[in-house]
Amino acid sequence: MYVWIRTFQLGFKSLMLHPMRSALTVLGIFIGVSSVIWLLAIGEGISRKTQEQIESLGATNIIVSSRKPPDDTTTRVRILVYGLTRYDLESISETVPTVKEAYPIREIQQRFTVGEHYVDGRLVGCTPHYMKSNSLKIARGNFLTDADCKNKRNYCVLSAEAAEELFSFENPVGKSVRVGNRLLIVIGVCEPKAPSAGIGGSFAAQNYSQDVYIPIQTFWAELGDRITTSRSGSRETTEIQINQITFQVETIQDVHPASELIKEILTVNHRDKKDWAVTVPLELLEQAQTTKMMFMLFMGLIAAISLVVGGIGIMNIMLATVTERTREIGIRRALGAKRIDIIRQFLAETVTLSVLGGITGILGGLLCAPLTELVKWLLERNFPDIMSQLPPMITSMAPIVVPWSIPLAFGISMLIGIVFGLYPAQRAAQMDPIEALRHE
Repeated sequence: MYVWIRTFQLGFKSLMLHPMRSALTVLGIFIGVSSVIWLLAIGEGISRKTQEQIESLGATNIIVSSRKPPDDTTTRVRILVYGLTRYDLESISETVPTVKEAYPIREIQQRFTVGEHYVDGRLVGCTPHYMKSNSLKIARGNFLTDADCKNKRNYCVLSAEAAEELFSFENPVGKSVRVGNRLLIVIGVCEPKAPSAGIGGSFAAQNYSQDVYIPIQTFWAELGDRITTSRSGSRETTEIQINQITFQVETIQDVHPASELIKEILTVNHRDKKDWAVTVPLELLEQAQTTKMMFMLFMGLIAAISLVVGGIGIMNIMLATVTERTREIGIRRALGAKRIDIIRQFLAETVTLSVLGGITGILGGLLCAPLTELVKWLLERNFPDIMSQLPPMITSMAPIVVPWSIPLAFGISMLIGIVFGLYPAQRAAQMDPIEALRHE
C-alpha cells in the first residue's frame, strides 16, 4: 500500500511540472464525463415529460375519437355526417363488461360575447370528469357537476384567458356570457394551463387558453348536432354527435381486450366507415419507455465518444512524457527499478489525470439542471418572442440527472485512463536502460 501511495505522490509531482498540459488533459476527461451526465439527463427529462403527458391520459383509459373523412369538393352546400354517436356510447357501455365509466366530449369553435368584449374560442360540452382528466384547476367558483349535466343547466366554466378578455378585472362568477342567441351563467373560472403537446400521431395537441365548458347534455339540447360554417364562398354543414369518448376499464389487464372489442363494435356500427380512431395510452406508454431506452443509449454513445477523445489526449500526453523522460527512466532502471515499477509510475499519472477529470466532470454534470434553468431565464428575458413560439415540450422540459450515470461516467473515465495509459507505460518499461542513459 505504501508503494502505491508513494507512486501516486511522485506521479502528481511529475504532472505539476507541466501544469498547462495536465490541465488540458483533465479538461478532455471533464468534457467527456460531463457530456455523459448532461446528455443522459436531457434524455431523461424529455422522456419523463412525454411519459407524464401519456400517463395523464390514464393507463386504464381507452380514448375513442371522431375523424373527419376526406373532403368532397364536388358540392358547394352539403351535410357531412360522421364520427361517434350516442348509440356508440350506449352500445359500448352496455356490451363491453369491463368498461366501468364513459365520458363523452362535444366541442366546436364559437364566439363568446360580453358587452363589447368578445373571444373566439372553443365551446366544450363535457362531464365533471373532464376537469380531472385534463388536470384543470379551479381559481374561482366551481366546475360542472353531475346535477348540472342531468338537469341541462345553462352553466359554463371559463378558462383563465377567456375570463380575462371578457371580464377584464371583474369577477365573472354569476355573470352571463352570450353564445349565439343563448346566455350562459358563469359558475367558475379555471387557473391558467399551458397547452399540451401532441403525442406522436395518435393524440392531438390541446390548447386550453380560450375554452368555455358547459354540460354536454346542455350542448346537445341547445346547440344540437348540426353546425353550419361558411368558408371560401361555400357553406358546410357537419353533423357530429360526439367528438371523443374516454372509456375507463377496471384494470390494466382489461385494456387491450376491451380496446379490441370496442374496435369491433365501432366497425359494425359504422359499416367499415373509418370516421373514428382508438387511442390506448397504455400502448403509448409502453412505446415511450422503449423509445426512452433507445434514445438514452444513443445519447450515451455520443457522450462516450467524448470520453474516448479525452483518452486519446491522455495517450498523446503520456507518449510525449515518455520521450521527454527517457533519461529518467534509464537512471531508475540502472538503480534497480523493475519494469513493473516503471509501469506503475506511468499508470499512476494517467489514473490521477482520469480521477481529476472524472471528479470535476461529475461536479459539472450536477450543474445541468440549474444551468439549464439559467439559460432558459436569460433567453426568456432577452428573446421573449422566440421563446413564446417554441413548443411547450421544450420550454417546460427540465433535465433530470440519472443517478446511475454518475458512477457510469466516472467508471468509464477510469477505464479509459488505464487503457489509454497502459501502452505508454509498457513502452517506457520496455526501454533498454543503456540506450535510455545515452538519450540526450
